[in-house]
Amino acid sequence: MTARPPVPHRLSSTVLALLVPLAVLLVAGLAIASFADELPDRVATHWDSTGPNGTGTLAGFLAVALGVPAVVAVGCWLLAVLAGRSSGTRRISVGFAVGFAIAFAVMAVGALAVQRGIEDGLDAPGIDGVVVAGILAGVVLGVAVALLAPRDAPQPTAERVPADAPRLDLAPGARAAWTRTVSSRSTAVVVGVVCVVLVLLAVVLHTPLTLVVAVVLAAMLGTMFVFHVSVDERGLTVRSALGWPRLVIPLDEVEQARVVHVRPVPEFGGWGYRLGRGGRTGIVLRTGPGVEVERTGGRTYVVTVDDAERAVALLNTLADRHRVG
Repeated sequence: MTARPPVPHRLSSTVLALLVPLAVLLVAGLAIASFADELPDRVATHWDSTGPNGTGTLAGFLAVALGVPAVVAVGCWLLAVLAGRSSGTRRISVGFAVGFAIAFAVMAVGALAVQRGIEDGLDAPGIDGVVVAGILAGVVLGVAVALLAPRDAPQPTAERVPADAPRLDLAPGARAAWTRTVSSRSTAVVVGVVCVVLVLLAVVLHTPLTLVVAVVLAAMLGTMFVFHVSVDERGLTVRSALGWPRLVIPLDEVEQARVVHVRPVPEFGGWGYRLGRGGRTGIVLRTGPGVEVERTGGRTYVVTVDDAERAVALLNTLADRHRVG
């Protein structure tokens, strides 16, 4: 068995997924230290619609507010350097690590800054604006940093597709294409319910900024429940109904394709654009048949879709024909 190639771009993954988040958290800690003597002995740590409803020590607050994103950054870094053979895995790891750290850093500094000069943490004002600012900053900057992660270099192969891989009886020179749309009603329902709940909370609790969170969340989740899948002379293309995320596996990087039965939760931890066991990347919208593609560079991609048998057979046929010209 051929050994899997090493994970590429480990240095950039270390810088972006580990060092940048830790630097963000360090700056936040130093900013808080600069005004720590102006804070009450017990700072506000929990808020509801009327204001603070819980207090704690500054050390305890920082252990959670800065410690949790630090642990998340370490986990994302390990995922990127150990399983990040594809740019998608690395970008998700980097983006989540940085976005999570920035969101928590903004919220931690903001939540404590509003308590400067007061005697009792329970007298602090609300922090709705701080929370929304943290979420927006985390999403925007997390995506921006993720885009800095290096792309995968082309890795074409001249090796023939294994003889026992499924194929179509396609005449020499004949052109063929296959396309399907796959959707997840359950994901669409979840998106709708979450957005409705957030809108109701904004109205009932008089926190209009919550509407911003609803819009951002809907936009993010809206990219994950309808995908168009096609196989043709370009290879395998999987594209969200909104245009992103988008995956293209060219024919010269297809080692072989097979039909697999996919179980979203045990194999990928849920639905949507997912990172699964063994470093697989999946666009997983439901339990059932899917196309699994072994791609050069030790990368494996899975997409759940109807008529996976025909898609696999055509992809193997076109990939093999591409090798022989």
